Amino acid sequence: MDELATTGPRQVLLIGGGAGVGKSTVAWEVSVLLRARDVAHCVIEGDVLDQVHPAPADDPARSRVTERNLAALWSNYTDLGHHRLVYTNTVSILEVPMFRRALGPGPLRFTLVLLTAGEDVVRERLTRRETGSQLEPHIERSRRMAAHLEATAPEGTVRVATDGLGVAQVAERVVAAAAW
Repeated sequence: MDELATTGPRQVLLIGGGAGVGKSTVAWEVSVLLRARDVAHCVIEGDVLDQVHPAPADDPARSRVTERNLAALWSNYTDLGHHRLVYTNTVSILEVPMFRRALGPGPLRFTLVLLTAGEDVVRERLTRRETGSQLEPHIERSRRMAAHLEATAPEGTVRVATDGLGVAQVAERVVAAAAW
């Protein structure tokens, strides 16, 4: 089995992108690939870290809630010897400072991956996923966020277009970017 001991640098794979580009699906497929290669890792879906209503009065964006929950989960994983994290969230690639705080002192190696997809592909995917009243708002937010992420992605961010590719193909590209 892959070395679990935290003797090397902690490695963080951040997968970001607008709604409908396949972040969660790709992250789970990345996990499948890593398990098949016996590479120890943990996966955190960032969307679940801040699901609290109402938001704390002093943290309306829920950013401190996210950071606290991430720190708690990571502490549990590192106590088990893990040092590789796969994390998905729309803006995760923009939040490296928050990860540095939440994951604690010591060396960290980040791989930032921005998944992209054309507007027609996003619309088709979100139409399958969103069955309630949030389809059009999700499509519009995804379009705006994709443009924002493209414009503000940190230097070194790896872009992976998901259009026309199967999930396994995208996951292979993401794992290759992380060199895991």
